[in-house]
Amino acid sequence: MGPSDNLLERAAEAFITTAAIGKGEDLYCGVDLGTASIILVVLNGGGEPVACEMELCQVARDGLVVDYMGAIAITKRLRERLESRLGASIRTAAIAVPPGTAKANSGTHRNIVEASDMEVAGVFDEPTAANSVLGIKDGVVVDIGGGTTGLSVFKDGRVTYTADEATGGHHMSLVLMGRYKMSYEKAEAFKQDPEKAGEVRAAVLPVAEKMAGIVSRRISGHDVNEVWLVGGTACLPGIEDVFSGILGKRTLKPSHPMMVTPLGIAMSILPEESLQRVSLMSDKRPDDKKQV
Repeated sequence: MGPSDNLLERAAEAFITTAAIGKGEDLYCGVDLGTASIILVVLNGGGEPVACEMELCQVARDGLVVDYMGAIAITKRLRERLESRLGASIRTAAIAVPPGTAKANSGTHRNIVEASDMEVAGVFDEPTAANSVLGIKDGVVVDIGGGTTGLSVFKDGRVTYTADEATGGHHMSLVLMGRYKMSYEKAEAFKQDPEKAGEVRAAVLPVAEKMAGIVSRRISGHDVNEVWLVGGTACLPGIEDVFSGILGKRTLKPSHPMMVTPLGIAMSILPEESLQRVSLMSDKRPDDKKQV
């Protein structure tokens, strides 16, 4: 387990446990509006996860919000749960969008958070936000979400290229629906059943190969030796082996890959002194936070 894995373990535990906070302590919230879920992560002034909330939903498709009012209702509900747990108000939050997202679409994410009674403190692209946790200096971070596969290439700790294409966990669920003649909801549950991991991997292999193909095409011409997979779909056991085989590059994923981006979104708005404290805990810190 690496340093960033320790931080991710604490974030995962924060769904169940709530850390005590000081009276009037500054809180930093990250809102991840995904295709399959909405996740809110709250950090204290020292960059430690203190509480997290998540709700499964289908308010977005391929990186675009398709249920605006539903997204507002869920985000507001999650904020209220966090405030009840912490005994404190959450009034600011950061958000992230797939790389290359049009301003109109990123504006929709902003409007959802503002309608949930939080001021938007920053807007970042998802793989770059994820690197706030990973601290990759040279390599590519691939965020495989429910609807899209996005990536950011890093050189000397700075973003040199970003891209995003439709194909994600949603498309894997569609394959399972067709193969097993089941509803979308049952396909989602089937996909996440640990006992079905081998069967699922075999069924959705063509989709995973397509994702790896997207990355291969997009990083062509870039000096990349290491690939990191994050996002909910990266939880699929063995998906890193599929990418490694197609890319011919070392491919890794951290523990709790679904938590990397929401945690990174919150970390992206931490003050510099807090980031330094986090770097002491993790031995890693990013040199670049790209706002979009």
